[in-house]
Amino acid sequence: MARTDLIADMLTMVRNAIMAKKESVVVPASKMNNAIIDIMRAYGYIENYRLQATAGAASTLKVYLKYKADKSPALRGLKRISRPGLRNYAKCKKMPRVLRGYGMAIVSTSKGVMSGEKAREQKLGGEVVCYIW
Repeated sequence: MARTDLIADMLTMVRNAIMAKKESVVVPASKMNNAIIDIMRAYGYIENYRLQATAGAASTLKVYLKYKADKSPALRGLKRISRPGLRNYAKCKKMPRVLRGYGMAIVSTSKGVMSGEKAREQKLGGEVVCYIW
């Protein structure tokens, strides 16, 4: 079966792994998924990740989830905003602030995939991919 939305699949796999208190999760690899996971690591939502290349099959990313001392996850929620059936774009002045600044938006701009805060600083607009808090 062909997958039409790898980003939504990846976000759902990470969300389900956090609810099940897993240590790590394996998600499908793509350039966009790699960029999103890298931003999540840079902002401290996940511990680390690693690309797993397999011969003859699609490569995957192994994502190591991060938990606080009281066993609560560092990543509380994920939400896919722009999807294949309905693209969502925002200008730099109208870049969404997730939970009044406690979360972040991930935006695909002409300069690459970055957080909404960084896109606002560089005065770039783009496609709002997802929200993370």
